[in-house]
Amino acid sequence: MEYPKDVIESVLVTNEEIQSKLDELCARINKDYDGKELLVVCILKGAVCVFADVLRRITIPCNIDFMVVSSYGSSSTSSGVVRILKDLDHGIEGKNVLIVEDIVDSGKSMSYLMANLRTRHPASVKLLTLLDKPDRRQVELKADYYGFIIPDEFVVGYGLDYAEQYRNLPDVCVLSPKVYAEN
Repeated sequence: MEYPKDVIESVLVTNEEIQSKLDELCARINKDYDGKELLVVCILKGAVCVFADVLRRITIPCNIDFMVVSSYGSSSTSSGVVRILKDLDHGIEGKNVLIVEDIVDSGKSMSYLMANLRTRHPASVKLLTLLDKPDRRQVELKADYYGFIIPDEFVVGYGLDYAEQYRNLPDVCVLSPKVYAEN
């Protein structure tokens, strides 16, 4: 797909690469949870594309739920303050929980969220993230399932946004600094 150069600097990960990687990750998930039930939790809004594609590949019994966690607002950098804006609808005691996230960079939000969920006594809590940006990591955190390790670039597309825009792009793209430098 051709993107305007004043908005998108480059395509970092194509949709074809994403789909292939999700096939691989979900094959592992199906094997790892064989014979177990799974609660798959989507971190809204960014992970919705990953979540939908993961769900279509999971062949074991599963339930779903949604959370909204924020540390960005409309900024291009994390504020460091993590807030749960929407919590789970049901308890997770004794359940195997798989969090589906779009990107892990500083790790603060996911570290906080996973610690919070563990206090609720699940059987397990694991993390699947499409993108991992270890150069920005500020806390110790390693995803159980990750798609792509990416450089420290501001990315949009495939659910990721800047100020609620660009989520609908099919690829993961590097956003031109001109776009967010104006704000």
